[in-house]
Amino acid sequence: MLLTCQAGFEALLARELTELHGRTVTENGPGWIRLAEPAGAPTAIDAPLLPSLAFAHLSLVSPVEFRGESVNALASQISGHFLETLRGERIEAAWPSVWFGPHELVGLGRRISAVESTFIEQLKKRLARVAKLASPDLPRRVGPVRGLFVHFVDFGRVFVARAAYVHGPRRMADDPLAPSRSYLKVEEAYVVLGREPTTGESVCDLGAAPGGWSYSAAKRGARVVAVDNGPLKGGALDHPLIEHRREDAFHFAPPAGQPFDWLFCDLVEDPHHVRQNILQPWLARGWCRQFVVNLKFGRVDPIGLLRELRAAQADTGLRIHHLYHDREEFTLVGQAPAPGPR
Repeated sequence: MLLTCQAGFEALLARELTELHGRTVTENGPGWIRLAEPAGAPTAIDAPLLPSLAFAHLSLVSPVEFRGESVNALASQISGHFLETLRGERIEAAWPSVWFGPHELVGLGRRISAVESTFIEQLKKRLARVAKLASPDLPRRVGPVRGLFVHFVDFGRVFVARAAYVHGPRRMADDPLAPSRSYLKVEEAYVVLGREPTTGESVCDLGAAPGGWSYSAAKRGARVVAVDNGPLKGGALDHPLIEHRREDAFHFAPPAGQPFDWLFCDLVEDPHHVRQNILQPWLARGWCRQFVVNLKFGRVDPIGLLRELRAAQADTGLRIHHLYHDREEFTLVGQAPAPGPR
């Protein structure tokens, strides 16, 4: 397989695979690594492994390597492979045709665009209807997907797969009213969780200031209690659906018998402190139904922290991701296993 991640975190993805899953990494580059197939392993989606990975963004299953010095040479090899593997397969709806590579290689984007355009022109001559249905976007969900996935590791070297696993991380659109960059993280978290706050739901945002996460929920019609001694800004300031409480996030609790639909938490605190004194008690006491919680790993070993979180995963129903908009932090999402009564 070829797995992609946020550039700069390749070593952590490799450690996750080797130390936590016993897999072998054969090669890596900016934002990607290659993983050896276990002996005798099927070429299908690796169901036990892929859904559990935190640092992976998109995994290409059984990719085929092609090399070529010219645009036409690469496009012809890719189109030939696509047509050959398309035999017996019917495409009746939009299908993902995703072409990408490391942004760190200056000028690679132009090369990718040129090869992709040439490929589409070649495909139109053979299968115009199929070419017309090609979409450059990944599905907005987590899980296996079939299409065409072309990853450039250099100007003349590509890996091509017909099957991939979408882990969920992706770049999100900003909002000029959002008080902070952190807004993008919770917007992305909705994608990996598969749902978002809706009108009439209640949200508790611990450590809310300056209010990016609170604003994200309120713009969808949710009622938000924003807990932070600091000020709210931008679209969160004086928003009619946001109640700002200047209190300590670690001591805040919902009124008895009134759990929140959502717990948000993005505190710059020790991750063990946040997990033990916020996430665990909130879940154990049934104070929320869904949660999005960030844990900063800048001062701890992230793989050690990941190992601890994995051990508790079955009991809490959480999923762990290192998102596109995350820095040195994990985003934890999930549904509480035992919600409190209304």
